[in-house]
Amino acid sequence: MFDRFLAASTEGFAVPSATQFRIDILSGLTVALALVPEAVAFAFVAGVHPLVGLYAAFTIGLITALIGGRPGMISGATGALAVVIVSLVTQYGVEYLFATVVLMGLIQVVVGAMQWGKFIRLVPHPVMLGFVNGLAIVIFLAQLGQFKIQSAGVVTAGPGSAHGVGGGEWMTGMPLYLMLGLTVLTMAIIQFAPKMITRIVPAPLLGILVISIIAIGFNLDVRTVGDLASIEGGLPPFHIPMVPLTWETLQIIGPYAVILAAIGLIESLLTLNLVSEMTDTRGGASKECVAQGVANVVTGFFGGMGGCAMIGQSMINVKSGGRTRWAAISASLFLLSFILFASGLIEQIPLAALVGVMFMVVIGTFAWRSIRIMARVPRSDALVIILVTIVTVMTDLATAVVAGVIISALVYAWNASTRMRATTVNEPTDKDVKVYRVSGPLFFGSVASFNELFDPKNDPATVIIDFMESRVVDHSGLQAIDALAAKYQANGTTLKLRHLSKDCKELLTKAGQLVEPNPDDPSYGVAVDYDLQHGRLSTGH
Repeated sequence: MFDRFLAASTEGFAVPSATQFRIDILSGLTVALALVPEAVAFAFVAGVHPLVGLYAAFTIGLITALIGGRPGMISGATGALAVVIVSLVTQYGVEYLFATVVLMGLIQVVVGAMQWGKFIRLVPHPVMLGFVNGLAIVIFLAQLGQFKIQSAGVVTAGPGSAHGVGGGEWMTGMPLYLMLGLTVLTMAIIQFAPKMITRIVPAPLLGILVISIIAIGFNLDVRTVGDLASIEGGLPPFHIPMVPLTWETLQIIGPYAVILAAIGLIESLLTLNLVSEMTDTRGGASKECVAQGVANVVTGFFGGMGGCAMIGQSMINVKSGGRTRWAAISASLFLLSFILFASGLIEQIPLAALVGVMFMVVIGTFAWRSIRIMARVPRSDALVIILVTIVTVMTDLATAVVAGVIISALVYAWNASTRMRATTVNEPTDKDVKVYRVSGPLFFGSVASFNELFDPKNDPATVIIDFMESRVVDHSGLQAIDALAAKYQANGTTLKLRHLSKDCKELLTKAGQLVEPNPDDPSYGVAVDYDLQHGRLSTGH
């Protein structure tokens, strides 16, 4: 496993062409500029110092860039985690937050080591569409906070503030007009610069530079990054969380760590899939879980608030042309250099420019095609898209995805349960023998339909059930076969079962001896048993 992880971690480190390397570095600079206000805002939401968010963005971004499963994907402090963190910080303090982040990271490492990241493939496409739509709306709402005037030192927390619409008063008059005008101008530059001006500089970076020059050159009275908070600081200091190592501490941080680990992995893996689709490349899900876990363990010991993949910044990177690990690495190093050396310069960047960049991310992230196909897809899929979108906005990503997967699974189970069919014919060699040819999956959802196919009271003296076009999926299916065999035996009917797997025959308690041996019998596992003699898992083969 280590060899596979090492191979995946070095993917994207091959020296790119001079052109691609330049694009990666400039893309990283663009991402770093957009990371600053996001990290500061999410730190405010979580109720911690801005540097706690910035340190998390640097540490997590750098580590996942080095060893993650998706070259070019950007990670850092996110709002999805911040809304969970705030209650922990409010009740117990920031030291418990650091301890929670360390435990969160350890859980994620275990998930990756067990290679459970592969289960992200069970997320249906309608859930993915709802995920991107919901996050696009969340990113949009988060930017609305920049159109509000906050009182100095006042930090609002909670779900509403995570979306950027909690607390403060809306701008009016000339400040609002300037903010809107510069935001729209930034969006126009991003949209038209690649076609009309140049492709040498990524369009988002060009938009930030032009708007900054205009604002500083004309001495415009607009809100800047420095109005949020000072980002000046030193290197992240090593810090062991100052919490008692007791069972009571584990009881406090354990539930938070599990929730944060789940949210972080779900958002990271869905973002990984999205970026993979956009770049037509493959990513390593379990390796990304390990990388996220290692990053959170480290950031917990260096004063960071924890984090995961950031879909907004990842979209900026992809749209700007960033493809290799160098883009994400440069973004993290640029962010650290801002903190150490260039805080005064970065704090002069107008927030309108960064809001314009994020608005373009929203437009590019939202799955507009989901609106067009809503009337053509099954109603259940349309419902899942809408539900996941709404729940993502109203609560959090993990809840939305779990709800979407559960509904999709129930719909699938219901549809599969209605596919159980049987045709009846007479045995060619004996007209008094009735043959049921069953088709469709036999599982807990289709047991009722399966039982309705047979008529034990009126069937002839010999009945054959042929499972060639069916498959027994679970223990409920086995139990249904056993119960049916008991009914036929009670009526004195001879029952024979054909084309059941060896695994089925071994697991049937009453009807196992009724299975006819046949060289054409299928081979598949029904249940997973633990082989105590060999100390390993066995599927019955």
